[in-house]
Amino acid sequence: MINRRQVVSGALAAATLFALPGRLAAGNSGMLRVGALKFGSLSWLLQTIKDRKLDKANKLDMSVLELAGTGAAKIGLLSGDVDVVVSDWPWAMRQRSEGVPLKFAPYSSSLGALMVPADSPIKSIADLKGKRLGVAGTAIDKSWILLRAYSRKTLGEDIADFAGPIFGAPPLITEQIRQGRIDAALNFWTYSARLAGEGYVELLSMDAVLKGLEIDPVPALVGFVWNEKAIASKQPALETFLETVDAGNQLLATSDAAWEPLKPLMKVESEAEFAALRKSYRDGIPQAWTEDTTKSADKLLNLLLEYGEGTLVGGATTFDAKLFHGV
Repeated sequence: MINRRQVVSGALAAATLFALPGRLAAGNSGMLRVGALKFGSLSWLLQTIKDRKLDKANKLDMSVLELAGTGAAKIGLLSGDVDVVVSDWPWAMRQRSEGVPLKFAPYSSSLGALMVPADSPIKSIADLKGKRLGVAGTAIDKSWILLRAYSRKTLGEDIADFAGPIFGAPPLITEQIRQGRIDAALNFWTYSARLAGEGYVELLSMDAVLKGLEIDPVPALVGFVWNEKAIASKQPALETFLETVDAGNQLLATSDAAWEPLKPLMKVESEAEFAALRKSYRDGIPQAWTEDTTKSADKLLNLLLEYGEGTLVGGATTFDAKLFHGV
């Protein structure tokens, strides 16, 4: 569990405001306070909104607070220091089950992937037997839990029993495969895209894993999360924000020129890496959330509860379709 005092005192105290119209002010009830990681993919979208003045065009009063990490984003939301953050809905579902009235709107359907070097003899997950597999995160990372479920379903064996997983932070796992210290890497989509730009090969996408587990359509796991009770007075601003996000994504989906100013934020080292990140982002722009998507989300939560043995989202978590905005 996240220690609120530790994260708030460390992460929020060190946060700085992003250069967007307005400033963070508790007394401004109409201003929407968005928490974001400085170099995360959300910052690309927010920079586009700023550069193209989409916020002004939609009369959106928004400030952005830079946060140190995903843990700080969650704490910032729960403590009321920010109004909206990007997080995953299984976490939000757990909070809702515990009485926190969170809501979720999809932000990205991009998922991670299992990557190997271009000259690797590994052609399927069955070939990972006896190999060193780097996993971004911990033993209760969602992608790892789902990959284990997939291997049980397709191979009749748990990949944790035959592949020797090595857990670590995403940048560390990326560096380990670059140096040849691991044979394959299960990492988040931005890191997988960077590796693809360097010539690494996708062995198995998490999208394919979910479909192999009969989760189809695949629901976006990551989205905008807010406390509907805490920002009831800002609901119009929230709706305007979501509309502005759609406009920004439409621009990023169709205009290569809109991506050029984002290169410093993306920290790319080559045009191939830049193109891979752009493609992955575009592929992840979510479609409308439908009744079938909600059913898929229900099935996915049950899988996470079953294979995560209650450690990932909490054994007391129950599915509530009201979490999803517009449902």
